[in-house]
Amino acid sequence: MKFLSEVKRTHNCGQLRATDEGQEIVLMGWVDTRRDHGGLVFVDLRDRYGLTQVVLDPSLEATKAAKNFRSEFVVAIQGKVRKRPEGMANKNLDTGEIEVEALRAEILSEADTPPIQVNDKNVTEAMRLKYRYIDLRSKHLQQNLKTRHNLVTSIRNALNQKDFLEIETPILYKSTPEGARDYLVPSRVHPGSFYALPQSPQTLKQLLMVSGYDKYYQIARCFRDEDLRADRQPEFTQLDLEMSFVDVDDVLALNENVLRSVWKEMKNYEVPEIPRMSFNEAMNRYGNDKPDIRFGMELQDISEAVAGSGFKVFDDVAARKDGAIKAICLEGKASDLSRAKIDKLTKMSQKTGAKGLVWIKWEADKVSSPVSKFFDDEKLKGIAAAAGGKEGDVVFVIADSWATTCNTLSVLRLHLANEYDLIDRSVDRFLWVTDFPLLDFSPEDGRWYAMHHPFTMVKDEYVDALLNQDESKFSEMTAKAYDLVCNGYEIGGGSIRIHNPKIQEAMFKALGVSDEEAQQRFGFFIEALRYGTPPHGGIAWGIDRVTMIMTGTESIRDVIAFPKTAKAYDTMADCPSPVDRDQLFELSIRVQKATEE
Repeated sequence: MKFLSEVKRTHNCGQLRATDEGQEIVLMGWVDTRRDHGGLVFVDLRDRYGLTQVVLDPSLEATKAAKNFRSEFVVAIQGKVRKRPEGMANKNLDTGEIEVEALRAEILSEADTPPIQVNDKNVTEAMRLKYRYIDLRSKHLQQNLKTRHNLVTSIRNALNQKDFLEIETPILYKSTPEGARDYLVPSRVHPGSFYALPQSPQTLKQLLMVSGYDKYYQIARCFRDEDLRADRQPEFTQLDLEMSFVDVDDVLALNENVLRSVWKEMKNYEVPEIPRMSFNEAMNRYGNDKPDIRFGMELQDISEAVAGSGFKVFDDVAARKDGAIKAICLEGKASDLSRAKIDKLTKMSQKTGAKGLVWIKWEADKVSSPVSKFFDDEKLKGIAAAAGGKEGDVVFVIADSWATTCNTLSVLRLHLANEYDLIDRSVDRFLWVTDFPLLDFSPEDGRWYAMHHPFTMVKDEYVDALLNQDESKFSEMTAKAYDLVCNGYEIGGGSIRIHNPKIQEAMFKALGVSDEEAQQRFGFFIEALRYGTPPHGGIAWGIDRVTMIMTGTESIRDVIAFPKTAKAYDTMADCPSPVDRDQLFELSIRVQKATEE
């Protein structure tokens, strides 16, 4: 009997049920486990659909191959479906009511003893990444990648129904840095010149709007040479979307519609009305621009409560133009927070840049604080109350620059919420963060940078100031930009784009981009804007992050088939790696080791 050429697979390993009793079937898959029970061999046969128990008699000629079955061998089984004996059903398996009595068996591929065991939760991540092709056989990764597939399919269906066109844009393109470093690709036929892998299809999708394709989307591969985190990779996938003849409300409404459709289909979850919050409000209330709003513990401004206190730290910060004195309240944990735990929180605060952490523990019989010698108990209670505290609570105070104060309390807020299980993980909470600053000033460089990217439209009331290069207004200018936040993750970001070439040129000037540099980097784009460009805007969703939220994992590496390490290294393929000198010669490249200055 020749499997594959003469006998084909009829079912997968997660398909058979009691209603299939008596059927003669053919299964193919991997040996998950093998149990030798004297005269019979029991094998759990696995594929990406599930497990099926197979019973083999190795004394028979047709099934003697079972004697040699080992873990991860690829085998073919022809057999008959039968119900398991009374009381032997496995309720943990979809196929647990049946087993297959093997009539023929064949080894399709042998396997060495694998360096890691499939579905072993104790395997280190380093080993999982090195032997990714084995780890991908695990149930949770197969489920994650299936979820990713279903997510992208759902998004495509939702957008196709709204008359969007999926259009591919080039991977080899012009270097137009957008904040991170480009990955460069040398050209053999144009020595000394380079393509860049796109950080996003930003100018390309805008050119599609110029070309009259008013509803575009793409599941786009993007590349950024930047330091990595748990929710970032050097190459990532995004839903790239652009629309013409729209303003902010139109883009947000379309995305909410798609979001509700996707969450309903994927999780049977009804997304409630999505609130909107300005950038400044998000920072002042939660300390960052992508807050997790599944729990409270909001930041409170206690400047008035400590005004004129005589405590030098508070007084000095209050006198600063950029100073802020804010606090958060951890309810009901005064007796639980030991000094050792508070010291740990203090060190955490210092790592974020804060000079220190002031805390107030309001217990039934006493109030304690490191600043007790500067304030009596009643004053400390008043400060705690200004932060929303009461008896039994602990209040944490940061006095520093506005940015450092917000950032530090944001880190503490999230840490405490996880530590004390304050987050309602049964829900997904969404938020639109809007009205971002258009520009961000760098004291180190002495220049302005685009907060989002240089193609973002300023809000209408600041158009004249931008055109006139009124730098006194630069710090207060806000943009028609918006981020979509879910459970504390930014899952999407976009803006209304500049469609007027004069405004685009003014934006470049505000960023210190000379006319020559603008022409060299973006000349083709600026010219295109002059040939009839509709008002347009769009957004990009992070597919990896959305899938991460959908699957409940904490790292995007768990939802990417072949991810890289935190140092952008592929341990499985051992790359990046050197290439032959002949290849470099063809590209007119010489590798020179960096020397220490």
